[in-house]
Amino acid sequence: MSAFCDVALPVPLDRVFTYAVGAADPPIGGRVLVPFRNEKMAGVVVRLHDEPPPVEAKPLVAVMDEEAIVSPELLELAQWIAGYYVAPLGEVLRAMLPLMSEVKKQILYRITDAGRAALFDGADCGSSRRSKLSPEDQDTEYKALNYLENGEAAKATALRSATGISRELLAGMLRKKWIVRETAAAQRDARRLVRYAVLVEGTRLPKLNDNQQAILAELAGSGGELPVAELRELEVPQSTLATLVKRELVRIEERPADFHLTHLSLMKKAAYELNEAQQRALAVMTAAVDAGEFRPHLLHGVTGSGKTAVYLAAMRETLNRGRTAILLVPEIGLTPQMAAQLHHAFGREVALLHSALTPEERSEQWHRIRRGEARVVVGTRSAVFAPVENLGLIVVDEEHDSSYKQESMPRYHARDTAVVRAKLAGAAVVLGSATPSLESWRNAEEGKYARIEMHERVQNRPLPKVELVDMRQEFQETGQEHIFSRALIEKTQATLERGEQAIILLNRRGYSFVVMCRSCGDKLECENCSIALTYHKQVTGEDGIAPVGQRLECHYCGYKTGVPPRCPKCESEHLYFLGVGSQQGEERLQEIFPGARIGRMDRDTVRGRNDMERLLMRLHSGEINLLVGTQMIAKGHDIHGVTMVGVVGCDHALGMPDFRAAERVFQLLTQVSGRAGRGELPGTVLVQTYHPDHYAVQCAAKHDFHGFVEREMKYRRWMHYPPYAALANVIIQSPHLEEAAGWSATLGRWFQKTQLDGVRVLGPATAPLARIKRIYRFHLVLKAEKRSALARTLRMMLAHADAAGVPRRNLIVDVDAVNLM
Repeated sequence: MSAFCDVALPVPLDRVFTYAVGAADPPIGGRVLVPFRNEKMAGVVVRLHDEPPPVEAKPLVAVMDEEAIVSPELLELAQWIAGYYVAPLGEVLRAMLPLMSEVKKQILYRITDAGRAALFDGADCGSSRRSKLSPEDQDTEYKALNYLENGEAAKATALRSATGISRELLAGMLRKKWIVRETAAAQRDARRLVRYAVLVEGTRLPKLNDNQQAILAELAGSGGELPVAELRELEVPQSTLATLVKRELVRIEERPADFHLTHLSLMKKAAYELNEAQQRALAVMTAAVDAGEFRPHLLHGVTGSGKTAVYLAAMRETLNRGRTAILLVPEIGLTPQMAAQLHHAFGREVALLHSALTPEERSEQWHRIRRGEARVVVGTRSAVFAPVENLGLIVVDEEHDSSYKQESMPRYHARDTAVVRAKLAGAAVVLGSATPSLESWRNAEEGKYARIEMHERVQNRPLPKVELVDMRQEFQETGQEHIFSRALIEKTQATLERGEQAIILLNRRGYSFVVMCRSCGDKLECENCSIALTYHKQVTGEDGIAPVGQRLECHYCGYKTGVPPRCPKCESEHLYFLGVGSQQGEERLQEIFPGARIGRMDRDTVRGRNDMERLLMRLHSGEINLLVGTQMIAKGHDIHGVTMVGVVGCDHALGMPDFRAAERVFQLLTQVSGRAGRGELPGTVLVQTYHPDHYAVQCAAKHDFHGFVEREMKYRRWMHYPPYAALANVIIQSPHLEEAAGWSATLGRWFQKTQLDGVRVLGPATAPLARIKRIYRFHLVLKAEKRSALARTLRMMLAHADAAGVPRRNLIVDVDAVNLM
């Protein structure tokens, strides 16, 4: 047995930590509990060896897993992510293992020597002359020190309960170094269990009161057992059940809780034969699985061409060959309906992984996959790490979507990670989209990816006709600024009168996205972020049902405040609400179409997977015939009753400081247009735009992906942007402006003095969003023709930052950044 092990911990440090194994026997890829500073932390063993470290190694606290839970394949993938995305290995492994519910953490406090001196000498506790605290707060501090006087570490909850001390006073005692804060961690059982009341048969019934008889009758009428939670709905005292258990007439059993993938029973598709294009695509994918080797494919199919049916068929063929499959979707909103289709096709062999699950549910699903109970996994980007064995196929649906890029550490891209995982597993990988990313398209052009084309919709349905409404001309003719053009109102009215459904995309949340003072011109901004507050006229309350009053909200940090009656700067009463959000769009549509059954789909109405399921069920059943919402409505929804789509305010993104702006507008217009005409009736799309001559808008109106790619690729090549260059965004951040500016200047001077091999550096400069959550931000953008040169430069920069005293936690390195804000 090895004497030492290297453990990757979830901390922002680019290194592993060596611990003494002792009598423990940890496996490589297994979790261990280790001491780290004043905490106990869970990490993953990445190496066993007999090489003593330069300082004395601390022993392991506990071994959590008897065998590896991170396979050699996933461990190799984690090391690739850490190297490619310049991320700490421990942070990568933390993202791979959604098992935090299995580690119970506790905050502990312990008295220090300084605290003992304060307690016994009364240096600050009892002296009101030397303390700014009130006598009551001083007395509370004394009680806390007295409680800790025996030297034992006390739980934070116990300390607060015994002494009544507040978090603010505890923070003050920490600053005065009277106490130290520690973190304890221990393994816990995270299984979701349900308590059942079971009727004991063959027992002679004694004399019972009415309440006891009611419970026994309910159990007898339900097959002899019911969840305890359902019995509590009966109007009987809770002690009644305990009495029946004591008298051995009922016993209590704990059973694993059921997990429902979805409640969308009506999502079942009508069966139909695959057309010729679908069969060709399936044959290529099946051959790749049969070959048992790494083969990446780009499936370019127009909206409504039946890509999902091909995915399902390919996964069925993969399972028939004794292998497993993973399907990635970009948004949680798409997961319920995709899970429903997979559930109909594969039953209980499907597992679900996404961030809307509770920690216990994620842990449960993860273990189902690892045990081999689920051979098909569907989920958002983190599902790429699913612990499936004998992987045969990975499908990345809507591969162009920016949601696949993780915006926090580790900043991996799930699409590219899926390609690497397939390579390590010897599996086929299919990237599907009607509007492929330019990076994937160039890989296909260069022969790195095989390309599969599906040019026609299923059953030869026509692509929707797209009409453009020039809003500049609309203003000249009407003399007023309107949310909806005359043409959009007329077409929507006609659609509803025919008994068909319509969708209107209004890609902004809230009611108005800017509140400005007409007197001084000042905007009402978030107190934490350098961004205008969004006005919400009416929002859903905490109960999820009852509406509450108007408010201003920041969509970056969640800050909320009321709407002031006057301008905070000049006291003017003339506050002006600018911009139109989905909430205002819904209100206006209700005024225009009072008889319409209107629904709204945005982050305010869809807060969880159950909300999305309910909304989709209403849409598919026809209960809603007019849907308004943000880009959530543009992705993957297949509602056969929708024949008209309206697009409002989509082209404002063309003015954003983002080299991908045109690509994003083209993709969004194409995707939302694809929601129309997916049933028997043809579809129509009406796009309101102030840029009718822009090539992104023109090409989207003509369904001309190749024309758009040709124009956009020329621009990217001239400006040395991806896919013709590798790009990284380096963000320097601090809660103190002077600190962030100083660190960015330090790195800027280093880049100026250092000879860089083929790497261009832009900046440092203030980030477009200069402050988020009270953190000031500066950034540098690095571009290089070779990825190796970019990676080498970033490593050199991090080494210099460490030597110059720039903390690693204050540096964000975003390789292949999709958001430069």
